[in-house]
Amino acid sequence: CRQALRSAPGAEVDFARAEREHQLYVGVLRGKLGLQVLELPADESLPDCVFVEDAAVVCEETALLTRPGAPSRRKEVEAMKRVLESLNLNIVEMVDENATLDGGDVLFTGREFFVGLSRRTNQRGAEILADIFKDYAVSTVPVHDSLHLKSFCSMAGPNLIAIGSSEAAQKALKTMQQMSDHRYDKLTVPDDAAANCIYLNIPSKGHVLLHRAPEEYPESAKVFEKLKDHMLIPIANTELEKVDGALTCCSVLINKSSEL
Repeated sequence: CRQALRSAPGAEVDFARAEREHQLYVGVLRGKLGLQVLELPADESLPDCVFVEDAAVVCEETALLTRPGAPSRRKEVEAMKRVLESLNLNIVEMVDENATLDGGDVLFTGREFFVGLSRRTNQRGAEILADIFKDYAVSTVPVHDSLHLKSFCSMAGPNLIAIGSSEAAQKALKTMQQMSDHRYDKLTVPDDAAANCIYLNIPSKGHVLLHRAPEEYPESAKVFEKLKDHMLIPIANTELEKVDGALTCCSVLINKSSEL
């Protein structure tokens, strides 16, 4: 609560409430959706370790262990490596000391990657990702006024980008549209933070979307409610948001059916 990095000073994190919100998040993935969930061990020396998304980018059978932009977070990758090794994935480590990459800057659309160039991710990090995932186009997107690319956007469906309404978010979307050969649908929500949602396509459940709760972002929640083909699951994230955490930050989704 005290040592986690934050881009701006703000209200103190209520630890008990943060824990309840996170348990609900895990409970939805495991209980409501029937996913197999591997929980990494907590590490009291790494206050940002709950944000596992930044430590790895997983696509198909390959896992790229990142080199987080904040030096204080680099040891988080070790626990992620041990867990991914247990899944028999093809693991690649980012060892170039000139490279930085946070998973929160990596948007995979299912067709291509967009990588945000931010305070945490640089051009060399994006180049290494492009070299590892050669089957996919990789485009870079300048990120201003936000911590990560996914601070204001995410995938909300197979061809649907959820995007915030701020000038910076809309400018980034325009860049993505210009860079891509593909035409994506967009879902614009009033609040940038609410544009970070988790889309899942689960055989037994269909289209599933975890999005921010109506009590947090009521106007954005109304926009999500228009997605009639989705199973919509509101999730509160009030406490982790105080230390720049979003819904996608707290998990790494791996499309693998093996028993864990």
